[in-house]
Amino acid sequence: MSDNLRLSDILTLARTSGKVTVEGLAAHFGVTVQTIRRDLAALDSAGHLARVHGGAVLPSGTANIAHAERRQLNAPAKVRIAEAAAKRVQAGMTIFLGIGTSTEALSRALLHHPDLQVITNNFHVAEILAANPAAQMILTGGSYRRSDGGLVGPAAIATIRQFRCDLAFFGCSALDERGDMLDFDLAEVEVNRAILDHARQRVLLADHSKLTRRAPVRVGSLRDVDLLITDAPLPAALTEACGGWGTEIRVA
Repeated sequence: MSDNLRLSDILTLARTSGKVTVEGLAAHFGVTVQTIRRDLAALDSAGHLARVHGGAVLPSGTANIAHAERRQLNAPAKVRIAEAAAKRVQAGMTIFLGIGTSTEALSRALLHHPDLQVITNNFHVAEILAANPAAQMILTGGSYRRSDGGLVGPAAIATIRQFRCDLAFFGCSALDERGDMLDFDLAEVEVNRAILDHARQRVLLADHSKLTRRAPVRVGSLRDVDLLITDAPLPAALTEACGGWGTEIRVA
């Protein structure tokens, strides 16, 4: 395999799983770890990946990954998380689905749920759940964000404040070691803060890659969440902290 083809395949693997390791890539391609380290250094220099101990992750910082790429990132894990979340939804509930690819996966898992009222600021969620005739849809309104179909701003927040939903499902771009939920867009963060204030039960959907990413704006803490549904155990210290906060962790 040529170097350019291998670099392209490494990037594809990273976009699928969120992280790649030197040892894993060396075994996958049948090359030396030194070759993989050079490959990762080249991808890091080009801004495609960020080097971490033992491998590399998708870069983060002040700008989020493109929506189409995020849809592919850990897609099987998001399906499992969505299926676990859907089991919490009962007929007759009013639920909120926020911006993000995890909530979009949840909307697909709810296509056959009966008697739902769904409030959302995610245009993609509304499009998906339009196929469920038993789901009454309420879009928040607000400024339309072309990058991911999100609705943000004062109008979105004003709509959310008119409701007290049974369950609110939302995501975040990153989780740090202290349990802070982080994101990139202050307008989206302000909407999520309104969700936290106007839901009877708050559910964060976050796959394990969020623990390896960084984002600049703080949404809140896992102490503000009733339930975290993820696909891998949290670090021991964070699991212990969640226990003290009364935050339930469900590993799908």
